Amino acid sequence: MSGTGQRLERVVESALYVDDLARSWRFYVDVLGGEVLLDSARLLALSIGGMSVLLLFQRGATSEPLPTPGGVVPPHGAIGIQHIAFAVPDKVALESWATRLEHHGVEIESRVHWQRGGESIYVRDPDGHSVELITPGLWVIY
Repeated sequence: MSGTGQRLERVVESALYVDDLARSWRFYVDVLGGEVLLDSARLLALSIGGMSVLLLFQRGATSEPLPTPGGVVPPHGAIGIQHIAFAVPDKVALESWATRLEHHGVEIESRVHWQRGGESIYVRDPDGHSVELITPGLWVIY
């Protein structure tokens, strides 16, 4: 916390960079249930649980500044394998997700039981990004 008492509240947006937005749509919307907020040639913006936004950017489409009516969005991007974790409420829900993923042909790469009692399953999205579904009990704050 800064000396002025200012404090960040939460992460609003997270971004992944993908090679094929249509393929990512099938994974993040059809399989994981993200709700589409914006669909363009540049990005797919998804509501995750009505609490946060996952931005799926077409790889390379953000390398130049983007002028908007309200200002300029600076360039950004990433290469390589990235990671994101999604909260699930409990272990019963996690097992339901495991069944759903397997039904959609998504292989569970790993399961981890955390010392604080949480449990994670890890899968790969179509671009090879590490996607984690996790119950409470990993972090002190989750």
